[in-house]
Amino acid sequence: MNIYDFTVSAKDGTPISLKAYEGKVLLVVNTATGCGFTPQYEDLERIYAAYREQGFEVLDFPCNQFANQAPESDEEITAFCTLKFGTEFPQFKKIDVNGETADPLFAAMAAEKPFEGFGKGLKAAALGKFAEMNNKQYGEQCYVGWNFTKFLFNREGALVARFEPTVNMADVEKAVAAIL
Repeated sequence: MNIYDFTVSAKDGTPISLKAYEGKVLLVVNTATGCGFTPQYEDLERIYAAYREQGFEVLDFPCNQFANQAPESDEEITAFCTLKFGTEFPQFKKIDVNGETADPLFAAMAAEKPFEGFGKGLKAAALGKFAEMNNKQYGEQCYVGWNFTKFLFNREGALVARFEPTVNMADVEKAVAAIL
């Protein structure tokens, strides 16, 4: 897959070709405002601020498919992220990442880099059980295991890595820095 072949929706529904980001390193993430991983917004903004001058972008796609953790409108989500975390990276229209209504970009990313688990440890095990119960409804069309799953693309638009929400953000930053 090549990310530049996809079109997404701005918060107002306007189509945006991802060719607009050609030549940049991209971190695509599905987010939520009421999740235990929501504090990752702070790390995402810090990484974005540190590397955006080198051609790095975070593309934020809010999603409410995981335990109703992003029920707000697009405008309310943006206000929350801006006021609480000072986010400046692009935020797009709220989408679905699983099931029949899954955004085609997320379905393609997950087909290229499928879910392989949340890792080891108590937190990963607990999240795995909770996610399994939540995601049964999507069956074979369960592409993303939980909020704050991240997909990293190089400057040519190729998907190079997938990071589950349990991955340490320092590891995500190292991967971004390595391909910049």
